[in-house]
Amino acid sequence: MMYELPTSLEVNGIEYPIRTDYRAVLDICAALSDPTMKDWEKAVAMLLLYEDYESIPKSDIEEALQKAAWFINCGDSAPGRPAPKLMDWEKDFKWIVAPINRIAGTEIRALEYLHWWTFISYYYEIGDCFFAQIVNIRNKKARGKKLEKYEREFYNANRDAIDLCEGITEADKEFIKQILGG
Repeated sequence: MMYELPTSLEVNGIEYPIRTDYRAVLDICAALSDPTMKDWEKAVAMLLLYEDYESIPKSDIEEALQKAAWFINCGDSAPGRPAPKLMDWEKDFKWIVAPINRIAGTEIRALEYLHWWTFISYYYEIGDCFFAQIVNIRNKKARGKKLEKYEREFYNANRDAIDLCEGITEADKEFIKQILGG
């Protein structure tokens, strides 16, 4: 068990301090999801997790990227089976923040600092809310399941919130999978 929240990552035997605030990681996630960015730009975005990324030797970049993915995945290896994309941090943040605020008992955007893993712990506890309904409908649509009448009505009323941009290319998906160790 890991009881402490990491604030650095070891790459080739050297500890490198990292940016652990949830906002920094969400910025990286947005970059990784950006269909206009090239693979090398996404790699640079991942390296920005490290406070002093310029000091990482070129020979250690691959390991640094793997460790960054481990941190972003909250200490887990890359996700096992590919699943349909059901959320987008950038698009959905406005729907996610309210239930996280409820769970955290405070306005998280007003906090000077919130560790990424704590943010994700709050995220995992999101219960029934507007965002959960959005994800449920995205899940059914992605799996080709029929929407109930109330879900169709919700979808029609909230189509802009529910529909995700399909701008990520197969090459981008493969790169992200590689970065996340998949």
